[in-house]
Amino acid sequence: MLLDINRYSFTTYKKELSALATLALPMLLSQIAQVGTGFVDTVMAGSVSIDDLSAVGLGNSLFITIYITLMGVMTALNPMVAQAYGSSKKGDTPAHAIGELGRQGVWYGVVMGLIGMALMWLAILPFEMYFSHLSPRTLATTADYLWFIGFAMPAAMIHRALHAYASSLNKPKVIMIVSWLCFFINIALNYVFVYGKFGMPALGGAGCGLATAIVFWLNAMILGVYIAKDKYFYEFGLTDKFSLPNIKLFGDITRLGVPIGLSFFIEVSLFSVIIFLVAQLGGDGTHSTENFISAQQIVISITSLIFMIPQSMGIASTVRVGMALGQRQPAKARYISGVAIFTAVGVSFLTALFLVVGRHALAGMYTDDLAVIAISGSLILFAAAFQLVDAVQCVASYALRGYKVTTIPMLIHAIAFWGCGLLPGYVLAFYVGMGIYGFWTALVVSLAVAGALLLWYLERHSKDKILAMR
Repeated sequence: MLLDINRYSFTTYKKELSALATLALPMLLSQIAQVGTGFVDTVMAGSVSIDDLSAVGLGNSLFITIYITLMGVMTALNPMVAQAYGSSKKGDTPAHAIGELGRQGVWYGVVMGLIGMALMWLAILPFEMYFSHLSPRTLATTADYLWFIGFAMPAAMIHRALHAYASSLNKPKVIMIVSWLCFFINIALNYVFVYGKFGMPALGGAGCGLATAIVFWLNAMILGVYIAKDKYFYEFGLTDKFSLPNIKLFGDITRLGVPIGLSFFIEVSLFSVIIFLVAQLGGDGTHSTENFISAQQIVISITSLIFMIPQSMGIASTVRVGMALGQRQPAKARYISGVAIFTAVGVSFLTALFLVVGRHALAGMYTDDLAVIAISGSLILFAAAFQLVDAVQCVASYALRGYKVTTIPMLIHAIAFWGCGLLPGYVLAFYVGMGIYGFWTALVVSLAVAGALLLWYLERHSKDKILAMR
């Protein structure tokens, strides 16, 4: 059967599922806290005005595109640390080598963060020119939002390095605790900066960007201090000494990470480009451009929260697969992949039902604008339709990263998301007259193609790995 899922007893399945869940649940909760920051931004900006909500939607789309792409590059640290950890358990790799990998990961995060900050700031003027047809308030708020949130990038990448280090060493709970602490701090800071409390100016949607930047720095610093002080991490020696950047190791991270980053970019750019194109569609005579942009942002916020479930299972599979391969157990790695995918598929049926039943209530949490709620409710039905295939493509791609396979998934994502999603969606939206719904129709198709191809390749590669390691 696919990925040998029926090879072992149900007792074995439950045991492996328990091991995956032990990793995935804390990471799910931490991911929810991090994505919840975007939820809070959207709700608070929407409470100010449609212009502020649109500005946060546009600015956040650019931030998320750059952040997710660079985070994908940083994700290379997960299989590298996990395989080194698995190898150390067999005595093949000294524990202090893992600490050095962690130090180089932090240096690499600094470099990626500075690049991300520069990209955010360089995009402000082109943004203002491209969206010049929008209201002056929307444009001004978007520019301020981008400026503020640019400061978050270095901290965000340092945090991702520490996140990979802790999670790959089987300590995901600390990430969860720190993420939720920062989530509540973000709510308080949003309240201060968005509405102008305690003598601060009312920045509206731009205040969300400032609050997010502060929270990312707190997140990185608190997680770093925790790792430095926790006795569990002492044997790996992350803070035992100071290391200069290692160009060779940077090259190893880059070779593994760039294809992952491009995969992330291909996927997230599909959503980001859609919101930019929606802004160019204009109104339909009944609804304004801002109505469609706001609805798009609301549904992206909801689906991002839902996506955390298969993503957390996927991250756990990367770690578990990497550890199994580090211990030279390829058959176990293949079975772990199967357990992760089949579990995610089962959960996806529940999330689809939840979206269908609660679509209007969910949209109503963000705004009381009836036009925006109506559009959002229709788009959420498309999101419900792709839950199963999105779960498959997500977990399969993460499992392949555990095998340190990144180039083929990147190519599959390019074919699926751009070739079967963005381009057909553009045709359906602008030339067939389907508008925003044309993009979402193509999105469902693209995720189905990605899921089928990635699952096929994981099935094939995991078999080949067993033969190669005999």
